Amino acid sequence: MESSRIRTAAFTASALTAFAANSLLCRQALDRASIDAASFSTIRLASGAIVLLVLTLAARRGPIVARGNWGSATLLFLYAVPFSFAYVSLGAGTGALILFGAVQATMLIAALWSGERPRVTQWVGLAVALGGLVYLVMPGLAAPPVTGSALMAVAGVAWGFYSLRGRGKADPLAETAGNFARAVPLAFIVSVVARGNANAGVEGALLAVVSGVLASGLGYVAWYAAMSGLTATSAAFVQLLVPILAAVGGIAFLAEKITPRFVLAAVLILGGVALAMTRTELRRRRPRPEGTHRSRAPETRP
Repeated sequence: MESSRIRTAAFTASALTAFAANSLLCRQALDRASIDAASFSTIRLASGAIVLLVLTLAARRGPIVARGNWGSATLLFLYAVPFSFAYVSLGAGTGALILFGAVQATMLIAALWSGERPRVTQWVGLAVALGGLVYLVMPGLAAPPVTGSALMAVAGVAWGFYSLRGRGKADPLAETAGNFARAVPLAFIVSVVARGNANAGVEGALLAVVSGVLASGLGYVAWYAAMSGLTATSAAFVQLLVPILAAVGGIAFLAEKITPRFVLAAVLILGGVALAMTRTELRRRRPRPEGTHRSRAPETRP
């Protein structure tokens, strides 16, 4: 049991670091105008697919058995492409905050929909978190661009559902490889449509490859592996760290500034989701008194 927890913690830490790195790599590449968003997405997914397929082949020592599915691949595409286009106008920290605010809300709502009974603290926490997200993007001098914010929210919802679909997969490496391979042609279509704005310099392409191979491909394998040991609510809860990591990285490596609006919105979003999910986890882990019996079917309590 202890080794399983250590394994889950290690995979989770690796995945969260990779998620934050994706924001920094994408923002750096687009900010320097060394690559366009569509090309970044295509190269990122293609390079991730290649390394994952190679690793799958090496691990199996034989023909690659196709895994993954078009549903998950479409969600991966709906995350990756809007993610890149959003970072044309958003800072690394702000983008990550909107992204994972949407991710957490999606996963929490899905958990409630699946049968976890909401309590007052859950609803209050969710309302506070969504209020913080609305405050962050509402019109004002310090508000992030509407288009970029909307695109990042779409990416967050897609990533939330993608994560939920990946829970409990027996072979996360093969599953992720199959999803990446299927998402590449979808991203390529976007690149063809946007070919008039194509601009793929060496630096931008290299950053996209690093994002695809390390921060995306291997990062998602780590996340799939971590999800096997996490509940839906705890999976959303641990992702609260990603916007903080991205914001710190943006300050350290991209000379970005954190506004008072961002700080207040971060407190509301992270604090609200933490309030809702911490109560959920405490209820889930509370031991049932010995010798108690229920005459009705057991229910899933948050």
